[in-house]
Amino acid sequence: MRRSRFIPLCACAALLLAVSFPAQAQEDLVRPEGWQVRFDNPEASEDDLEMFVAMPPGWHVTSGPAAIYWGPDMEASGEYRMEMEVYLFDPAGRREAFGLFVGGQDLTGDAIEYTYFLLRDGGEFIVKRREGAEAPTIHPWTGHEAILGWADREEEASSVKNVLALEAGAETVRFFVNAAEVAALPRADLGVEGVFGMRVNHALNLHVSRLEIVAPGGEEAEMEEAAMEEDEAEADD
Repeated sequence: MRRSRFIPLCACAALLLAVSFPAQAQEDLVRPEGWQVRFDNPEASEDDLEMFVAMPPGWHVTSGPAAIYWGPDMEASGEYRMEMEVYLFDPAGRREAFGLFVGGQDLTGDAIEYTYFLLRDGGEFIVKRREGAEAPTIHPWTGHEAILGWADREEEASSVKNVLALEAGAETVRFFVNAAEVAALPRADLGVEGVFGMRVNHALNLHVSRLEIVAPGGEEAEMEEAAMEEDEAEADD
């Protein structure tokens, strides 16, 4: 497995965010260094994007038009697992989609390609492709009980969290939400080699606290791998 050179962010034990930010606080927040944005609508510009800032742990997006977002060195190939931890703020009844993309090619050109895995409020997911001007659906909108919507948030909470994951195996790509597998599709039908990032559709308020390549099997496997490396280091001593 080839791992991304992107350095993962450590999530805080508690994430305290407000739906709106004081003017002075907004002035202190900056665009993530080296990140790029591509809108679906070629006539859209960053003047239409309300907010896209680094806000450790992660990034905060208050979107305008639908777009993809990606940072430097965010590439993955071979067999890998990608995870995205995302908090949805009040969608005001809108069922706009958000999630991750992989296999990005020519992201700033006319021959753009990527595969995307999205959720929307109401507990549904979809898997699609972007191939130039076309956007074929690979797996249609489907409900799953593991997906948490705005109505499922804890009492008085200002957001609801979901963790999306994609495992690219040798022959099959598996899709997960909150540790539950929601789909398994042939790798041959999906482009998963290339740039990865996030996709945010129209007028959404999100905080993405993690967007990273992890050990296959998820966070638990990552911890086990780290423990094994520590044991090996102690043995060498």
